Amino acid sequence: MEERKEVLMPEEEAMLHNRDYTEEILAVIRSGESDEEIGKKLEDYHDNDIAEAFRYLSPEERDKLYDVLGAEAVSDIFVYLDDVDTYIEELESDEAAEIIEEMDADEALEILDELEDEKRQEIIELLDPEVKEDIELIDSYDEDEFGSRMSTNYVVINAFITVKQAMRQLIKQAADNDNISTIYTVDNDGKFYGAIDLKELILARQDTELESLIVTSYPYVYANENISDTIDRLSEYSEDSIPVLSPENKELLGVITSQDIVEIMDTESSEDYARLAGLSGEEDSRESLFDSMKKRVPWLIVLLVLGLAVSSVAGIFENVVRELAVIVAFQSLILGMAGNVGTQSLAVTIRTLTGEMLSVKEQFKMVFKELKIGLFNGLVLGTVSAAVVGFVIYFLKDYSLYESFLTSGCVGLAMCIAMTVSGFTGTSIPLIFKKMGIDPAVASGPLITTINDLVAVVIYYGLAWLLLMGTV
Repeated sequence: MEERKEVLMPEEEAMLHNRDYTEEILAVIRSGESDEEIGKKLEDYHDNDIAEAFRYLSPEERDKLYDVLGAEAVSDIFVYLDDVDTYIEELESDEAAEIIEEMDADEALEILDELEDEKRQEIIELLDPEVKEDIELIDSYDEDEFGSRMSTNYVVINAFITVKQAMRQLIKQAADNDNISTIYTVDNDGKFYGAIDLKELILARQDTELESLIVTSYPYVYANENISDTIDRLSEYSEDSIPVLSPENKELLGVITSQDIVEIMDTESSEDYARLAGLSGEEDSRESLFDSMKKRVPWLIVLLVLGLAVSSVAGIFENVVRELAVIVAFQSLILGMAGNVGTQSLAVTIRTLTGEMLSVKEQFKMVFKELKIGLFNGLVLGTVSAAVVGFVIYFLKDYSLYESFLTSGCVGLAMCIAMTVSGFTGTSIPLIFKKMGIDPAVASGPLITTINDLVAVVIYYGLAWLLLMGTV
């Protein structure tokens, strides 16, 4: 007999994939059962789901939950909270210190940085000396250095022991460390020696020398290394974690996990996007009006000056505009296409520069390639525009066929030249910025577009003055 297969309705399937446990968790917490029963039932839920329920609990209910779960379980939940400082402020300093001690040092530091200075200092003073030392180590690095993002949660053993001895050390350290899939080794002087995959260690014979299993060419970064300069190379490795070493003697200080790498890549992309939009930094939706203005105004002033230059150049050709009013109607067409080409070239160049180092020869090849792309695209679109604009002028304006297509030919030629120049500026400006030691992303879309507007206006009205004045 064929087994009956249950078929779910579309809405039931959607509910299954988007199940919200908040109401269930709240019901468990408010059930009135014993602390032991509540704690046991909450073990079935993920920490992130319990964190979602936090904002629906009263301070009294949360206080009870801290007692039910204990410091270690609460520390796991706090990692998922967005406004964790609000909940830390509810706690006595000694209770908060107990919870923070259970966290990885990098996560603990993130939470401490969100607190008021007085509360922060009170908690730090109550922390275990070893935890305090790890936090101070991470805090000693600038936010753009790997040391500021590393975790001190890892397993490290001596390289010159047997597999049996290594297993004993692993079991001893595993109770206090979550990142055990990759085991790091050091030599007798404490310098980083290499890494071993946990699977390799488990499958090896007990009397095997550990050194024979160690990958000594394992990738690493230095604690004071700049994140932006290295993160693209680091993302090419499919490892669970990458060791972070001291630059002086290659001592193992911490690790960067794959989750950290994803978060850093996301942050870097957001910052690059912000710069491409003409912002000096990534804008936070929660920041004040004044702070948001502070980030936007500097670039807007630069763009205003360039915009005034565009208007001034257009004013120089006042006679051309007065005599050939019809060409003003197609100015936005030229400027728009030039801006689009410049932005495309900029995006390709920035993406290439952030992913690899280019030689001078390769940079020239890139500029020449974008120049050719701009030229050939300009020829195609300029020809199409010349034909369409010619018929538009002929049928809608009081111009002869010769005058109509002479004017449209000027529009098409201006578009071709402007698109070619835009391809060149969109590639060369970020390369020049890179050479000067300035972040190429600062060559933002608005900046490139405004420069291309300036060039396109000169080209368009200059050609109109040369080709059409006295003819049309």
